[in-house]
Amino acid sequence: MSEHNEIEDIGDVVYDFSNLPDCILHHILSFMNTKEAVKTSILSTRWKNLWTFSPNIDFDDKLCATPRWRNTDLTSFVNFVENVIQNVLKIKKFRLSFRVFNNTSQIHSWISHAIMHNVQELDLSFYAIYPYVIPHAMFYSTSLVTLKIKMMSINIEHASHVSFPCLKTLHLSVEFPNDDFTEKLFSGCPVLEELVLFQCCFMNLKNVTISSSTLKRLKIHDQVVRLCGFNDPRERGCDIKIDATNLTDFEYTGFLSNNIILNNTPSLVKSFINIPNPRGRLNIVACRAIYLFKQLQCVMSLKLCDETIETLLFGGNISFLVFRNLNNLELTTEIGIKHMVLLSFCRVLQSICFLEGFMHNKHLGVNNSIWSSIPTCISNCLKTVTLKKFHGYNSEICFLKCVLQNACVLERVNIVWSESCLQDLNRKTKVKKDLGMIKKSSAACVINFS
Repeated sequence: MSEHNEIEDIGDVVYDFSNLPDCILHHILSFMNTKEAVKTSILSTRWKNLWTFSPNIDFDDKLCATPRWRNTDLTSFVNFVENVIQNVLKIKKFRLSFRVFNNTSQIHSWISHAIMHNVQELDLSFYAIYPYVIPHAMFYSTSLVTLKIKMMSINIEHASHVSFPCLKTLHLSVEFPNDDFTEKLFSGCPVLEELVLFQCCFMNLKNVTISSSTLKRLKIHDQVVRLCGFNDPRERGCDIKIDATNLTDFEYTGFLSNNIILNNTPSLVKSFINIPNPRGRLNIVACRAIYLFKQLQCVMSLKLCDETIETLLFGGNISFLVFRNLNNLELTTEIGIKHMVLLSFCRVLQSICFLEGFMHNKHLGVNNSIWSSIPTCISNCLKTVTLKKFHGYNSEICFLKCVLQNACVLERVNIVWSESCLQDLNRKTKVKKDLGMIKKSSAACVINFS
């Protein structure tokens, strides 16, 4: 095709694009950040004011800042924001993310403007180290459906009344001032379905109850390590009581600096637990880990990662842990001998996925005693096994041999090669041959390689 024809074709595409109905163009603009959307005004007369109909406003000072932020850049940025806010006709989503800009009065004004225009989704990320005062009107917004706040420090003590009648999603990364406000906040969200709490939310708290009959998903990312001594009363942390009868998904990532109490969660079916290296607090964390897992014994799906299993096993005898409903287990750490003990607690397990494969352990040969004790779930219930980052190690082959020879109802084994094996045709051929020679207990089992 000639260059002339290519230019004509591109022109036709642009022409057809511009002839789309306004509603479709508005939808397309909604996927752009605000700076990009405003730039489209120079395309043609028709595009001049189209951006003002975009319901999504996104201001991030990193998009406007130069490598060396100057007063002229600041003035230009403020004028840009003011111009957009004064001309936009409807605000559905409003996002502010500021790392450099810190004029609190103007930020306060912009948020208030969005609230007055019945914004439905509000996302605030400020990185200033001093407290920022949230507009009081935000705490009784009748339009907000989603609220996300990420701040180093926040001043919310003046909010005597909290009412979010339509709020379904709440993400917070702030320091709560006290127990009373925290419970007031949660009780003021009568239709809340998703709650995500990050970082240092609980640093100033002693006892807090998250009580909601509508809450379905709860995530706690509590990765702040308390540095006080073992005998210090502050080591006890905060008691976080969760009273949520319709909670189905619970995710926890952190060092268990606080006590998680699943007080009333009869509908809980899915959980993700990530307890990183506790950095010298292993005794305390192990005890809290055991207590947490006692409360998860009825879940149907469980995902564990990093040092979670090691921390749990450090707590001593955990034979009392029986996951009586667990049918799906995902492990996101390399599996070794001690991890296999976990399978004996999963009596009705139907599916297991090893996301990081097996450790290369020369001691896990065919004669290792671990293969002589077959967990009940493998023999009677296991239907699907997925091994990712598969290297064809002897330990991996022995595990698969154990499963294939003993799993009576096994239906599928999914093997995903590691990057180092993708080009190693000899190893792949040998592994397939070795597995093909194993006499399977389940004639219906299919081994799938990818």
